[in-house]
Amino acid sequence: MADKLLPLKSELLKKTDMFSSLLDHELEVIADHSEFRTYRKGDSVFKIDEPGDALYIVRSGEVLISKQEPYGPVIDIARFIDGNCFGEIDMFTESDRGVSAHATGNTELLIFPKSGTSFADILNNHPEISARILHKLLAGISSRIRSANALVKENSPIIQELKKQVYRDKLTGIYNDTYLLERVRKNISIGLSFALIISKPDNFKELNDEYGHEAGDIVIKLMARKLRDYTGDDKRTVRYKGNAMAVMLPDVDRDEAYNAAKGVQNFLKGLDISEVTKGKKFKLSASVGIALFPDHYTDPEELVFKTHELPLIGRNRGGNCILFPEDGAE
Repeated sequence: MADKLLPLKSELLKKTDMFSSLLDHELEVIADHSEFRTYRKGDSVFKIDEPGDALYIVRSGEVLISKQEPYGPVIDIARFIDGNCFGEIDMFTESDRGVSAHATGNTELLIFPKSGTSFADILNNHPEISARILHKLLAGISSRIRSANALVKENSPIIQELKKQVYRDKLTGIYNDTYLLERVRKNISIGLSFALIISKPDNFKELNDEYGHEAGDIVIKLMARKLRDYTGDDKRTVRYKGNAMAVMLPDVDRDEAYNAAKGVQNFLKGLDISEVTKGKKFKLSASVGIALFPDHYTDPEELVFKTHELPLIGRNRGGNCILFPEDGAE
């Protein structure tokens, strides 16, 4: 039985760079081994670690590509809209998916090859198509590499601005959690010992309740700016999440890390926030978590995640605590 959608499939395939060089009869072969599939909002297209055995072309709607960071947030990587093709590299290299994909709304995709069909078998049966597609794929990858190299060489100010957008916290201007995790990963990869200190005010909710969330944002900016001045090193001071502030100290022992954490705690307790409270007495109380590499953790994500949990444990114990991981055990 003839596939009534074959012309529509061929037209969509022809518009993608990978299949644009195929002759009409070759496009029909690819179209005949493709299928349309519809998705509703939130439906999974594929999940991380699934076999990369197909590529996808968006006929309508949108697909979001994302990745779950271990012990961290889900990071949005890319969005694909009408006419975009994705998943082809995994299919050609027979690799498992390194990311997840889901529909952000009602979406229709053209999938090649269709269920029950092997990409390798198709190419073995049609070697001339294989050669054309492979040539297009390699040309596309080479073009992307050349473009990226040109961007780095010719537009270094743009690269610097991109780094600022990626690594700087928009509210406070200091470094953010993305920067922190990369620094932790790098230090662990080269075997550089360090301490990570993460502090959180115990009574920040009371501040927000009494003076409002705008006042809370002002205090966060004060904390960030003053803590950076206190540490004397922009690259050591990070806004991790919400009102949590992090400080990294290279090559320190347990006692030195504790003394530094005590200093951070005292700094927060003594922070002048009278501009927010309009003269009313309100002093921050703070709990602080400390983890050492390699003493406590050797996995970057786990080290950051577990250290961030310690001030929360301290707050639940009444606040004003300084805790190492072994102190946080119930």
